[in-house]
Amino acid sequence: MNQSMSRIVSFLATVFLLPAWGFAAEDWPNFRGPKHNGISEETGLRVKWDSTIPLVWERNVGSAFSSFSCVGDRCYTCGTESRQQVLLCLNADSGEVVWQVPFEKAYVERQGGDGTRATPTVNDGKVYVLGAKGKLLCADATTGKEVWSKQFSHEPKWGYSSSVLVEDNLAISSGGEDQGALIAYDKKTGQEVWKSGNDPAGYATPYPFSFEGARYVVGFTGQSAIVLEMKTGKQALRIPWETSYEVNAAAPIFHDGHLFIGSGYRTGSAVFKLRKQGEGLAAEEVWRNTILMPKFQSCILHDGKLFVSDQKALVCADFLSGKELWRKPHIQNGTLVLADRHFFLLTEGGELQIAEASDKDWNPITTKEILEGRSWCVPVLYRGRLYARDLERLVCLDLKGTK
Repeated sequence: MNQSMSRIVSFLATVFLLPAWGFAAEDWPNFRGPKHNGISEETGLRVKWDSTIPLVWERNVGSAFSSFSCVGDRCYTCGTESRQQVLLCLNADSGEVVWQVPFEKAYVERQGGDGTRATPTVNDGKVYVLGAKGKLLCADATTGKEVWSKQFSHEPKWGYSSSVLVEDNLAISSGGEDQGALIAYDKKTGQEVWKSGNDPAGYATPYPFSFEGARYVVGFTGQSAIVLEMKTGKQALRIPWETSYEVNAAAPIFHDGHLFIGSGYRTGSAVFKLRKQGEGLAAEEVWRNTILMPKFQSCILHDGKLFVSDQKALVCADFLSGKELWRKPHIQNGTLVLADRHFFLLTEGGELQIAEASDKDWNPITTKEILEGRSWCVPVLYRGRLYARDLERLVCLDLKGTK
């Protein structure tokens, strides 16, 4: 075969071996996606469905509040089996179990639900997860074999819930109190790199951002939002933030020099303008109100507007002013993911609503019941499919209509 023909064959093989969705999908390796913002780069998804959305696969895995992390042809989540919290690796195309590893005793909590709260994080061939009782596990992503682990002992009222942030060589988590409001380990060895603060652990995942040429991480603890230098753990800023039962769970958001934090109950939300001050940062409060009440569901920032299904309603508000733009009562405690200027909302009752992202109103194009149990886990859009779950059941839906 001559060189020209070889190139043609190679090209055709590449074309025919492309997945059905026709593009290389961006991995979704951690909670809220690769940019930590709940926004997917998926395009070409079908948003209007009069007929049933095709079910690719479904599986019962036992109780957990873990969402999905998807890398390559694998999805990672958690469940409960034989009175153990279980870390699962699934084939993303079939739902078949590639491996499952029990890593901590079952977590029983009758008010909200049982099981692991955190979402696994996948990075550089390893998977990291924090159990509800405080075991931090690093496992081989191919086999599930333990690489290293740590044990925290200051369990919050509703269990350890934050997912692990992995950046560069660091795996960052929250032990609480003397074990660190935030603590960073070498992601390969588990050796402690730095530890900062003694606040009780909150429920939010550590959140990274860049500002004025420096990289920071926010820990939304039980009593404050602490901003640390990513590499050293040195505290740059602490914003006291008291909430009922110390439930600070929603993800912070940084945008254009401003930091947003919010909680439920009667606390509400605020935006702070940051500036350099000496070796640290200073924060000026821009606004604070109770229009947004994200008790445990996180906001998405889109075109300068915040969207969230909080403890009372589905709400849209302006990021820089806090002004309410619209409100849909009775759609509370839902989860949102954004793709191609459309929101995919999973209500806590298991209904999928798809609507164009608009600061004018909420007008669903599609409403379909896809789950039946309590659905508090953030859905994931990956390779043309929607991965969603309630407490025990996982579903994978084909949003390209190709199955």
